[in-house]
Order: sequence, then C-alpha cells, then structure tokens
Amino acid sequence: MKEETLIIMKNKVESLTRVVQHLLTEVTNLRELGIGTLETLKLTPDYDKALEQLKQNMIKQQEEEKLKDHETEKLPT
Repeated sequence: MKEETLIIMKNKVESLTRVVQHLLTEVTNLRELGIGTLETLKLTPDYDKALEQLKQNMIKQQEEEKLKDHETEKLPT
C-alpha cells in the first residue's frame, strides 16, 4: 500500500476511535441519568402503588398479545 493510503486509513481509524469513545461517554451519562431518575421516583409518594399498577398493566398487555397471537395462528391461510 502507498504511504498516503496508510495515512488516510490511520486518520479514519483515529476518527472512529474518537466517535466510539464519545458514544461510550454518552451511554455512561444516560445510564447515570436513568439511575438518578429511578432513585428520585422511588422517593415519591405512592411509588409502590404505581409500580404495582405498572406490573398489572404489563401482565394484562402480555396476556392480550398472547391471545392475539393465538387467534392469528388459528386463521386459515
């Protein structure tokens, strides 16, 4: 390979390295933000009641999806 091509490749690799490092920093910041938000929510009144309601909603949604999938499987093709 020509030296010029190697220099271009080196610059691209360095640029990609900087981008990945920036992405890792952003992911870390988002994780910390998410944890902080969750911990703040845990301190709010009626947190346990809201959490239980979310659980019930998820169970209901999963049951509806299973029923819908089951009905779809019975349709003739």
